Amino acid sequence: MLWGSTFDIQEKVNSRVGAEFRAVTAKMMVLLGKPSLSDFFPGLVSFDLQGVEREMKEIVVDVERVFDSVIDTQVKMEAVNDRGKKDFLQILLELKGENGATPITKTQIKALLMDIVVGGTDTTATMVEWVMTEIMHNPPIMKKVQEELSGIVGMNNFVEESHMPKLLYLDAVVKETFRLHPSLPLLVPRCSSQSCVVGGYSIPKGTRVFLNVWAIQRDPNFWDNPSEFRPERFLGDDNKWDYTGNNFHYLPFGSGRRICAGIPLAEKMVMYVLASLLHSFNWHLPEGEELDLSEKFGIVIKKETPLIAIPTQRSSDLNFYA
Repeated sequence: MLWGSTFDIQEKVNSRVGAEFRAVTAKMMVLLGKPSLSDFFPGLVSFDLQGVEREMKEIVVDVERVFDSVIDTQVKMEAVNDRGKKDFLQILLELKGENGATPITKTQIKALLMDIVVGGTDTTATMVEWVMTEIMHNPPIMKKVQEELSGIVGMNNFVEESHMPKLLYLDAVVKETFRLHPSLPLLVPRCSSQSCVVGGYSIPKGTRVFLNVWAIQRDPNFWDNPSEFRPERFLGDDNKWDYTGNNFHYLPFGSGRRICAGIPLAEKMVMYVLASLLHSFNWHLPEGEELDLSEKFGIVIKKETPLIAIPTQRSSDLNFYA
């Protein structure tokens, strides 16, 4: 979606993105969530005692190398031919070429790509892993999801985007997973623009504020049996349980002006990937393996032990998998 058509020609860059880029963005997410002494004692910033700044600068160099290759390839391709359908990078490069009052720079283009890739890949992959973990931990729920897919998609048909609005039970499963395992448990930090009192607590101007949605969405005062994975609680009133952040008991993407800008894309991606995996295959754990639901804290909540799942064909028609 960002620059995919660029790699039809340059396979070398494609392989680098596939291997190195996934590794550096994963490390970047770890560093973003790593506690730093400098956050509590600003006077220590220049010493970088934990080496967080040094590590992040090294990662940024690797990421920029990939972005430079992608952008340079895109520019060369545009000079040769007009590919018709535009990707996001092509649109940004066209803005860079405009002689407006505030033309976009190459550095700004790379910053935008960095935000989108880091914010939209690791979180999505993590949520897919958590949904698969929860439904494998609850086989009756997996059966219900697959029955819904069979009825709406058809056993020998591929999942299409048009099927997504009809998959109500899978949608409830995804929402229940977001409740128990919000991708950003403390959301994006806020900063108070003026001194105020919230819930009886005085918050001075300039205070960095974190919102613990992980705790809110497990609060027994608002949720029945909050530790139980029960998708049925999200069936019925779609407007009450959506991702808009209007219900302050459920806001996995935040709320207000700082709500996640990528909600429509994230929702479609997670639903489509899961529907495709669950419709095409049955899933089970390796022999002797036990399912681990423990979490590893960070800016993104990941599984302490990565999920290993084995697929087996679900359709009797082998041509379906050709």
